[in-house]
Amino acid sequence: MPVYEYRCRSCDARFEVRRPIAEADAQAACPDGHTDTTRLLSVFAAVGSAASEAPAMSRPPAGGGCGPGCACAH
Repeated sequence: MPVYEYRCRSCDARFEVRRPIAEADAQAACPDGHTDTTRLLSVFAAVGSAASEAPAMSRPPAGGGCGPGCACAH
């Protein structure tokens, strides 16, 4: 289940709620019980060095698909 971030407009508290995507727009009460909250846009970042990244593929592998172990290979 995704985690959504909220901010309380009454006390300015920031908090997270884990809920199904279907309930993403449902109101969430802050930990102090206030109901005047707004959902925040979450920011995701991946940190790493160039040495830890997988090399880019210049062409598809022989046999099609992602590679010989992939279910999409024909």
